[in-house]
Amino acid sequence: MFELDVANVFQTNIKKIIDGQEVLPWKYYRHNEDSTNTFEVRIVKIDHSDELIIIIRDISNRERAEKLIWKQANFDSLTSLPNRKMFLETLDKEIIKKTDNQQKLALLFIDLDHFKEVNDTLGHHVGDMLLKEVAQRLSHCIRQSDIVARLGGDEFTIIMNDISSPHVIDDTTQRIIDKISEPILIGENTCYISPSIGIALYPEDFIDAKDLIKAADQAMFSAKKAGRNRYHYYQSIMQESAIKRMTLLTDLRRAVEIDEFKLFYQPIIDMKTGEIKKAEALIRWFHPTQGLIPPDQFIGLAEETGLIFPMGSWVVKEASEKIKLFSSHFGEDFQMSINISPLQFMTSHNNNNEWIKTIEKFAQADAIILEITENLLMNATREIRNKFQLFADKGVAIAIDDFGTGYSSLAYIKEYDVDFLKIDQSFVNSLLPQSDDYILCEAIVVMAHKLGIQVVAEGVEAEEQCELLKLMGCDFAQGYYFSRPCDDEAFINLQKQFSI
Repeated sequence: MFELDVANVFQTNIKKIIDGQEVLPWKYYRHNEDSTNTFEVRIVKIDHSDELIIIIRDISNRERAEKLIWKQANFDSLTSLPNRKMFLETLDKEIIKKTDNQQKLALLFIDLDHFKEVNDTLGHHVGDMLLKEVAQRLSHCIRQSDIVARLGGDEFTIIMNDISSPHVIDDTTQRIIDKISEPILIGENTCYISPSIGIALYPEDFIDAKDLIKAADQAMFSAKKAGRNRYHYYQSIMQESAIKRMTLLTDLRRAVEIDEFKLFYQPIIDMKTGEIKKAEALIRWFHPTQGLIPPDQFIGLAEETGLIFPMGSWVVKEASEKIKLFSSHFGEDFQMSINISPLQFMTSHNNNNEWIKTIEKFAQADAIILEITENLLMNATREIRNKFQLFADKGVAIAIDDFGTGYSSLAYIKEYDVDFLKIDQSFVNSLLPQSDDYILCEAIVVMAHKLGIQVVAEGVEAEEQCELLKLMGCDFAQGYYFSRPCDDEAFINLQKQFSI
C-alpha cells in the first residue's frame, strides 16, 4: 500500500512536469520497525529534452536535527514544559482566538515560596528535582484545555481556556496550592514547598499579553506579601502600587547617588549610672518633595535591588566619623551601634574589609557594635562564619537584635562571639510585675549574664518599665522614655538635658 501511494504521487507529478506545470520538492516517509526515515523527492526536466531527472535524498538526520532544535528553542530542558518563548507565542495566539470568539481567559502566575532556601541548604541538584516534580504536579492539576509553562527559575504560568465560571479558576488554583504543598520526597530529603499565585483575567483586566502578564505578576507579589501559600486576583490598585514602587525606586537610586540620607541617633542608657554610653545609628531619607520617608518604606526595596550595599557602606562611614565627636562628650568608652542587613553578610559582596578600613580610619574598632538578627546566625554558612570571625578578630562587637522573636537558641550564642542581646520591644511594651513578659525578660538577662553577655532592652516608653528592667539587672536600655532618635547636634545636647 505504501509503495502504491508513492508511485501514484510520482506519476501525478511527472505528468504535471510534462504538461509544463511547476512541481515543488515533496517528502515521503518510510516507516521501519523502530524508526521512520524521511526522503525528499525533486523532479527536474532537462532543457530541450524529454528526459527527467529524479533526485531522492534521505533527509532523516536533517529532520531530526530540526525537530531537536525546535524543541530546544520552545521547551524547557529540565521540566519538558513549554518555555518562556513558546508561552508568549501561545498566549498571543490564545488572546487572538478569544477576541474572535468573545471568550474569556485566565492567566496564572506561580512562584514557589522559599525555593532559594532549598537550593542553598540541599543543593541545586535537589532544587532541580523539586522543580521537575512541581512541573508534573501542575500538569496533573490542570484541564486538557489549559497550558502550563515554565518561565525560568521557580516561576511557572498557566493559561486557562474555556472559562465558563469563576469557580473553575478558584477550584483549579486551590487544587494547585493543595497539591504543591504536599511533601516532596527527593532521595533522603523531604522537601516542603508552597506556591504564591497571581491571577489576571482577559479581557476584564487587560487585553494585551504583556499587560496581562504584568498584572498576574503583581497579583502574585500581593499573595506573597499577604503570607504566601495563597492566590490573589489582580486589582487595579496593584498597578497604582507598582507605579508608586517604581517611582520610589527611581528616587532611591538618585538618593544614593546624591546623598539624600542622614543619620539620626538614639541614646542607649547605662541602667546603673544613668549615663549615655552608646547610641544606635538610624538611617533617615529626606526626600526633596515628600519629606521624611520612614525606613520601613525603603529598606526592603534597597535590599531587593542591591542598593543596600552602597547604603550600608555609607552608614558605616558616617557613624564611624561621629565616634570621635561623641566620645569627647560622653566618654572614651562610648560605642556606636549599627544595624546590618542580613544580605550584607549572606551575599558574595565583600564589604567587610572595606568596613574594617573605614572604622579604623575614624575610630577604634571596639567603638563599633554591629546589630544583626538571630535568624542570620541560624542559617550561617561557612562564608558568614568567616565574616563574623573577621570582625571578632578586629575587636568589633556583635549584638543580636530583636532577640526572642526568631529562632532563639543557646547553641549559636555559645558558638559566636556575641557581646550584646537586645530584648525586642514587643516584650518590653507590656512589661508588668510578675507578668509572663517580665519572667521572660528576666530569664534572658540571667542567661546572658551567665554567658558573659550584656543585655539591652529596646522600646522603653514608661518609667515603670525602666524600673522593672533595673530590678532584673538589665544592663542598658533605649526607647522614647529616654529620647527619640535625633540628629547629631540634638544628641550632643542630651548630655545636659538627660537624667534617669
